[in-house]
Amino acid sequence: MISYAECSARERLALLVDAGSFHEWLPPALKLTSPHLAQLGVPSSFDDGVAIGRATLAGRPVFVAAQEGQFMGGGVGEVHGAKLVGLLQRALRDKPDAVLLLAESGGVRLHEANAGLIAVSEVMRALLDVRAAGIPVVVLIGGSGGCFGGMGIVARCADHIVISDIGRLAMSGPEVIEASHGVEEFDSRDRALVWRTTGGKHRWLTGDADVLVEDDVAAFRKAAIAALDASKPVTLALLETEHAKLSARLAFDGAEATALWAALGVAQPARVPDLDVAGVLALGAH
Repeated sequence: MISYAECSARERLALLVDAGSFHEWLPPALKLTSPHLAQLGVPSSFDDGVAIGRATLAGRPVFVAAQEGQFMGGGVGEVHGAKLVGLLQRALRDKPDAVLLLAESGGVRLHEANAGLIAVSEVMRALLDVRAAGIPVVVLIGGSGGCFGGMGIVARCADHIVISDIGRLAMSGPEVIEASHGVEEFDSRDRALVWRTTGGKHRWLTGDADVLVEDDVAAFRKAAIAALDASKPVTLALLETEHAKLSARLAFDGAEATALWAALGVAQPARVPDLDVAGVLALGAH
């Protein structure tokens, strides 16, 4: 077993797709760095924190992108976002079997606030265009940094989400909520609380993620292969279903996650935090 969370972005790509099949576009050798970070005197990365390219997965052509959580928390800036948009726009032209996004990001970089926000909006629009063309977009979440902010929204715009039990997905990160509304609202040091509200088990049980896997690259690869034909046409019926699901959660605002799990039909919800992935999957609720 190789921990997905402990791998770098390029290590994940190399182990996830078919061996030797990844061809990177705009690699570090081209030194495509953020102009904003340089103006602020902040260290840059030659790939701006994301690797993009083409590969094969189980012999099938895919486009792939992997965010590097070790560079500025995987934050999205102008160049980072432009690389993602370019990948998605090229997918419209070349029609791969799927687009895989290995997401690990805290959201938009504060150093490039406006440019980053615009970039995320362009990523969302390009992603939805790809979905409308019938090309599935699969997001894999399992990095130690989680998937938050604008990238959390991007993930929920995709066809299919694979998340590990230690992965996290949300709009605002725990530290952001605490800084904005105080520790009484959300204690970011309460790790059990953090995982009950943003963790992979919770996201799978509430239907925000499609597949729950162990923190294992092989498990992510298997789930990604299974998702290659998992396109979900964006229809009014689908949007209404999602809206109804989210509306129903308002009744649990401020309540413990266990109350929501119980309402969803999870047997013995208090046991969920102590169960492994197999144990959670055996509950049969999703």
